Amino acid sequence: MKILIIEDNRDIHDNIVEFLKLKGHHVEGALDGLTGLHLAASKDFDAIILDIMLPGADGYHICRTLRQHAHSNAAILILTARDELSDRLVGFEVGADDYVVKPFAMAEVVVRLETIVARRRGRNPRILQVSDLRYDLDTLEVTRAGHPVRLTPTGLKLLEVLMRRSPAVVSKRVLEDAVWGRDLPRNDIIKSNIYLIRRAIDKGFEQPLVHTLHGLGYKLSSP
Repeated sequence: MKILIIEDNRDIHDNIVEFLKLKGHHVEGALDGLTGLHLAASKDFDAIILDIMLPGADGYHICRTLRQHAHSNAAILILTARDELSDRLVGFEVGADDYVVKPFAMAEVVVRLETIVARRRGRNPRILQVSDLRYDLDTLEVTRAGHPVRLTPTGLKLLEVLMRRSPAVVSKRVLEDAVWGRDLPRNDIIKSNIYLIRRAIDKGFEQPLVHTLHGLGYKLSSP
């Protein structure tokens, strides 16, 4: 996704930018409202993370301007320390898609971003798609180019992590924590499961989707 961060707190701004870039997203940032509004109005973004209290122009004004003048169809997530119900209602009234109160967990912000972007695109956020690989999280059905893919429960969990983070590289430790937490089985469990996933997904296809980056981890990405 292409994401714009408009946040005047340098530490929060830099942390969000770094986290989202590690997830494989293209991220731009602004530390004041006027710069943020200019970027949002002049470029195409999938999502905008927007603070309210900003120098130059506040978040409400930015959101209202973008919606009223159709400058952007980006999903807008307001991220602010203002937690009163009246503040949240104003945020939705001016066109925000969601509202998260500081302090926040980055994992929650990412999930909310994915959901509101999918909603604006008219997609089901419970369906993951990378190239011709499709995973329905409700039915647990996986297909590639319309052909069913058979995976174990462990393989499905690992695939979900890889697809959610695609095209970013996911380390072995992250995969282990996502599936087993502290109850980690034998040391080669990731390697053997990735082998099974690769065989199920890529066998018979000219272009592989599952990639190993030795010493770094694994990624699932389009050719």
